[in-house]
Amino acid sequence: MTTILPTEQPLTTLPDHTQLPDSDGTFVKNFQEHPQSILLTDSINPILQNIHPDGYYCMGQDSGIYWRITDPPQRGAEAPDWFYVPNVPPSLNGQMRRSYVLWQEYVAPLIILEFVSGDGSEERDKTSLWTAETEGKKPGKFWIYEQVIRPAFYGIYEVEKASVEVYHLIENRFELLPPNERGHYLIPALNVELGIWQGQYQNVQLPWLRWWDSQGNLLLTGDERAEIERQRAETERQRAEIEHQRAEKLAAQLRALGITPED
Repeated sequence: MTTILPTEQPLTTLPDHTQLPDSDGTFVKNFQEHPQSILLTDSINPILQNIHPDGYYCMGQDSGIYWRITDPPQRGAEAPDWFYVPNVPPSLNGQMRRSYVLWQEYVAPLIILEFVSGDGSEERDKTSLWTAETEGKKPGKFWIYEQVIRPAFYGIYEVEKASVEVYHLIENRFELLPPNERGHYLIPALNVELGIWQGQYQNVQLPWLRWWDSQGNLLLTGDERAEIERQRAETERQRAEIEHQRAEKLAAQLRALGITPED
């Protein structure tokens, strides 16, 4: 009698960022979202480069964070409008991330920010996984962030209300933070504050979400820093021109008196 052994089954491996869609399949809600993300990234970059001289950090903008294996894959992902993860390499095996996969990297984002386009109910939805499954729906975004992805801070920004509310994860629960005397919210690990700035960015006047340092100084974008340098250089040029004109006028007055001015 011949015994037939079962063929060896391959080990099951979890998909990585190269095998998963790079977003949750939803459209950007409005034209303000991308400039807002760029504004946050551009102004915080010098801070992050100082904190991470090795370059080990990443930021995502409308990029998927995978927290669960589902079919289709997008149902197991959230795509925050903006998030930052410390102490992870900027690329994996020489490839830029297509998404951020929790079961591949384990490190939770420090902060996740959502930009409200509707009434804010989606960003505040606390429907649990088990309740959602009985109703054939996806769990609430707030619940997923609080109970699964677990960033230290979660911010909900509403441009129409010119407001942001920030939650801090304390003992497995998001606790709403009170603003400080400047109306900002301190993010201690970055030593920066988050708040609302009324002004013009990319030719649009809006209440933008922005960063300040811990002393209340606005963190500037590269273009804003360049403009300040341009204005400083122009002021110096004008000062030098005034001094030159003053010196020439004085020299002319001395010559009129028969005095030859020294060079």
